[in-house]
Amino acid sequence: MDKQRLKNIRRNRRRRGIRKRVVGTPSRPRLAIFRSLKHMYVQIIDDMAGKTLCSASTREGDIGDASPGNAKAAQAVGDRIASRAKEQGIKTVAFDRGGFRYHGRVKALAEAARKGGLEF
Repeated sequence: MDKQRLKNIRRNRRRRGIRKRVVGTPSRPRLAIFRSLKHMYVQIIDDMAGKTLCSASTREGDIGDASPGNAKAAQAVGDRIASRAKEQGIKTVAFDRGGFRYHGRVKALAEAARKGGLEF
């Protein structure tokens, strides 16, 4: 089997296991992360209503200008999502790392969001 396909199968298996336990409620929505090779995407989701409350990514013009695929850009996305969550009155979230290891860009984004005022 192709190595990249095997990595995706394993990540999806981890992702399903995480999603069994992590559920976004109106009082504590889910902070979901997706990391592609080039960009980072993050959403705060209320799973009960099935709605995205706010989102941020490196595809937004001023965040990922130079190199959107590094930890510095992920940190900027974490700051942005924390400020947008504050505007909506969201203080606590359930962290959903999407099957990715808590390392590198995922860790940088999470720590920046915590520094910005989100609790998880």
